[in-house]
Amino acid sequence: MPKTFEEFNLNRQILNAVADAGFTHATPIQEKAIAPVLSGQDIFGIAETGTGKTAAYVLPILMQLKYAQGDAARALILAPTRELAMQITEHIRIFSKYTDLRTVVVYGGLGPKTQIEQIKAGVDIIVATPGRFLDIYLAGHINTQYLKFLVLDEADKMMDMGFIGSIHRILEVVPRRRQNLLFSATMSDLVQKIAGDFLKHPTVIEVGLQATPAQTVTQVLYEVPNLKTKINLLQHLLKNDEEFKRLIIFCKTKTVADNIFSFIERKFGADAVRVIHANKGQNTRINSINSFKEGNIRVLVATDVASRGIDVSEVSHVINFDVPIIIEDYVHRIGRTGRAYAKGDALTFFTPAEKYYIEKIQKLIRQEIPVVPLPTEVFVEETPYEERQAINRAIDDQKRKDDPEFKGAFHEKKHAAAIAAKEREKNKNKTPAWKSKKFKKRK
Repeated sequence: MPKTFEEFNLNRQILNAVADAGFTHATPIQEKAIAPVLSGQDIFGIAETGTGKTAAYVLPILMQLKYAQGDAARALILAPTRELAMQITEHIRIFSKYTDLRTVVVYGGLGPKTQIEQIKAGVDIIVATPGRFLDIYLAGHINTQYLKFLVLDEADKMMDMGFIGSIHRILEVVPRRRQNLLFSATMSDLVQKIAGDFLKHPTVIEVGLQATPAQTVTQVLYEVPNLKTKINLLQHLLKNDEEFKRLIIFCKTKTVADNIFSFIERKFGADAVRVIHANKGQNTRINSINSFKEGNIRVLVATDVASRGIDVSEVSHVINFDVPIIIEDYVHRIGRTGRAYAKGDALTFFTPAEKYYIEKIQKLIRQEIPVVPLPTEVFVEETPYEERQAINRAIDDQKRKDDPEFKGAFHEKKHAAAIAAKEREKNKNKTPAWKSKKFKKRK
C-alpha cells in the first residue's frame, strides 16, 4: 500500500495544501524521493513523465524553506521549456498556498522587465529556463549567494536542446555548498556526464526501467506508404469522437503541425483544435494549453519542444503523426496520456522512411510495439514520384549512417550516369574510324 502524505515529515501548512489539491497517497517516485531530499541528499531521479516527480522535489524543498526570508532566492529550479517552467510554478503555488514563500518564473519569449521587477521585490524560489536565467543574472539582477537548492528537471531534454554549456555556466555562479537534485526520464550519455559534474555521491532513485513508457499506455503502430495516407488515417480516427475524446497530435516540424491544424480546422471546425510550436506567441501557447486543459477543445497539435509542460489529465490518445528523430522524445510524447495511473492509448503512424526510427525506439524501450492493419475504410493513396524519391533517399542515408561503406542506390545511379557521361565525352573527342589513316590505307 502506498504511503499517505501524512506519513512524511511535512508540516501542517503543506499537508493541508496537498489535501486541498486532492492528493492522499504518494506515487512511487514521491515515496522514494521525499525522505532523502528532506535529509539533505543529492538525488539522481529516473522517472517517466506523469509519475509525480515535480511534487517529489517541491514538497521537501518547501518544507525546508518554511517561510519567506530576505530578498534573494534560496532555491533555483531549471527546466528546458517555458511551458514546463510554468507548470512547475503552478505546482509550487498550489503546495505553498498556506505559506508566505515567494516564487518567480523567468523564461524567454517576452521582455524581462516584469520578471526583473518581481525578483527585485523579493523571491524565495526561482523557476527558470537556463538562457533567460543567465541573461538576467549577467545583467546583475539575480543574487545567487544564498542558494541552497539547485534542481535540473527533465535533464535529458535540456541536453537534447543544447543547454549543457548554459548549465555549466550556471554551476560556476552558484554556491558550492548546496543540495542538488536532477530528474530525467531517460539516461543518455550527456545526462550521465552532467550528473557527474553536478551531483556529489547522489542517491539514485529509479522508478521502473529507464526509458520505459508508463504501463498504463497501450501502444500500437500503423504502417502507411505516404503522407496522404497518414492524413486519411487521421481523418478516419477523428470521426470517432466518442473514443477519441481528448487527444494530442505530435508532429516533427512547425510546418507539418500548421498543415495538420489547418486540415482538422477545415474538417471538424475551428472550435475543435489548437496548435502550439516555437513560432507561436507566448500568450497564444498559454491560452491554447489552458483551453485544452479545461476541455474547451478536443485536439491539440504540437511539436516536441512546445509539448513539455502539457500536464493534462484524461488525455485519451496521443497520436504520433510523425515518428520522432530524437528517439527519447517518444517516451515523453506518449507520457502525455496515461497520466496519474489513468489508461491511455498511443498511436504512431510510420512510413518506410520512418521504420528505421521505430526499430531504434523499440530497442530503447525494450519492447516490441504491435503493428495493426489499416482500417478498411482508409483509402491508401499512391505515393507520388517526388515523395517516393525522398523516401528512398532517406533510407539510403540511414543505411549509410549505420554503414559508412554503403554507397546507396542514388549514389550508384549517379556514379553510373557519370561513367556514361565520361564515355560519351571520350568518344566525342575520338577521330571517327572513316577519317583515320588506317581506314584510308585499307582502301
